[in-house]
This record gives sequence, structure tokens and C-alpha cells, in this order.
Amino acid sequence: MRNTPDIITFGEVLLRLSPAENRKLTQAKSLDFFFGGTEMNVGASLAVLGESVKHITAVSDDLVGEAALASMRHYGLDVADVQKVAHPIGQYILEVGSGMRSSQIAYNRLNGSFANIQPENIAWDTIFENAQFFHWTGITPAISEAAYQALKAGLVSAKERGLQITADPAYRSNLWQYGRKGQEVLKELVSLSTIFIGGVNEINEILGTSYGLDQDGFIAASKKLMEECPSITQIFDKIRTGMSASWQKIYGRAWVENTYFETSELEITQVVDRIGTGDAYAAGLIYGLLHFDAEKALNFANAACALKHTILGDVNLVSVAEINEVMQGNTGGRIKR
Repeated sequence: MRNTPDIITFGEVLLRLSPAENRKLTQAKSLDFFFGGTEMNVGASLAVLGESVKHITAVSDDLVGEAALASMRHYGLDVADVQKVAHPIGQYILEVGSGMRSSQIAYNRLNGSFANIQPENIAWDTIFENAQFFHWTGITPAISEAAYQALKAGLVSAKERGLQITADPAYRSNLWQYGRKGQEVLKELVSLSTIFIGGVNEINEILGTSYGLDQDGFIAASKKLMEECPSITQIFDKIRTGMSASWQKIYGRAWVENTYFETSELEITQVVDRIGTGDAYAAGLIYGLLHFDAEKALNFANAACALKHTILGDVNLVSVAEINEVMQGNTGGRIKR
């Protein structure tokens, strides 16, 4: 790995616990575990694709934190600037649904390690040296005042250095418990970013608008966001149609340089794991923007997202070649020899 990563991700690492084989928790005798977290998933997926990525976070100063660090290193992430604090890593239990039965999640992350990150100990200017992209999501500033202050300082530094800053607002109203108003904070932080990964729902939540979900509504909402947050120059959205927990359809659409474009729809009829699919989309998009034009980047992101539905765990483990196969329409799953 190069000493100066091209991509920086910042956010909480969580321990995920799940019963195997679509079992209900009440049936389980044991639990599978994975380390993940929205921003870490993006970074790890990019590292699997061959990019140089550093993840900034805080983990517990114990054996669980060491296991989290080992997991991140396994994916190829640079963890040199990860903090260790005297608070436990956040956890969540995922009960994976099937067919008409929805998946369910229960979180245990209050006052966890990332909520107690120390903003003053993050050397953003050094971290961003030679970097090209900085990725964040709206989950991070929702967790604590310290996480918000750390992210804001990072965004200011990244903007001053001219990085591309990808913002996935991921507004979760139930997370905002420490006093700040989510919509106000997200608008402030999106205004420090350059690329928006979200659609009409996210724009409506941030701006308090009520645009429709159709193409015209998306274009109008995109124009309004760019007016309110002039630093945003590109908007990429992912549309999901859930037929059941096991059957999903997705496509991507974008508003870039006053032009609308969208991908074809991809259908996943046997979902293995939905966790991390949005993160796979973001990772695919960042990879695409590093290597292709915006329209091809969107198609790459959509294919990466579709493939993640077939991978167990939080991180997308597919290769560039596998994503290209799906982009070219090869979705039959034939055995490769």
C-alpha cells in the first residue's frame, strides 16, 4: 500500500452479530459476526478494488478493538490513524429476513468508542496529503458532538485542499440525540462537499422541500440543492424497488452538468445480504469517478451495488472484472473456468 492514500473515509466501526441461515434470533444457538459500518464498508470495498484507502475512526482499547483493526487490515485499509479509547465498540444484531419476512436490526451503540473520538488528535492536513477523495455520511455527525466536530474540521481541511468530497446524507432521525438538529447540520456539511450521493428523499429531508420522486422531481430537487449548496456539482441517486426481502430491483440516475442520465435496471432474485449494498454503490461510484466519466461511473456503481446483494457480510468483495461483466450485461451467473 502507498504511504499516502488516495481516498480517506471517516466513520464508526460496528460489530455485527447475525443468526445464520435466515434464522430468527430465538432459534439461534450461535451468531456469525462481522465488522463493518457505513463508511468503513465504502473504504474496504474500494480497497478490495485495488484503491489506496485510509479509514479514520475510534475503536475500543481491548481485544474487540484489536479484532476490528485486524479486520480492516485484512481488507487492505490503512489504519495508522485509528484512535483507541476506553469505550466499547458499538454493536448491532441483524436478523436476516426472507421472502415476505423483513430483516430486523437492533443497535447498541450509545456512548460507544466512535462517539468518544478525540477531534483534536486527528491531523487532517497530514492525512489529506496527496489524497483525492474524502467520503462521509450523515450517520457520523448524528452520533455525538465530538464526531460532528471531527467531521466538520475534516471537511474544512479537505475543501481547502481541493479534494473531491462525497456526501451520503443518510439521515436517521433516531440517531440525533445530543442536541443538534440533523437537517441543519447536514445542510451545513453538505455545503462543504462537492458530490452528493442521494436522491429526492434526502434532499427533501435536508431542505424541507416536497419534490416528487419521478424524473422531473429529481431534476428539480437536484437544481434546488445545487442552488442552496453551490459547492455540489454532481448528484447521484440509487432507486430500489423491493419485491420481497429476497428479490430486489435497482437502477441509478444522476444530474451532472445540467444533464440527466440513468442506468438500466438490474434485478437480484436471490438476495444473500442487503447490508452494505448502498455502501457498495458509493464505493463503485468513487472508483468510477477516479477512472471513468460520470455516466460510466454511475453504471459501475449500479453493477457493484447489484453484486453486493450476493455477498455475505458488510463489505463488497467482488473484483473490477466481475463488476465489468455485469455492466456488459452478463448476469446469467455462468461458471467461470
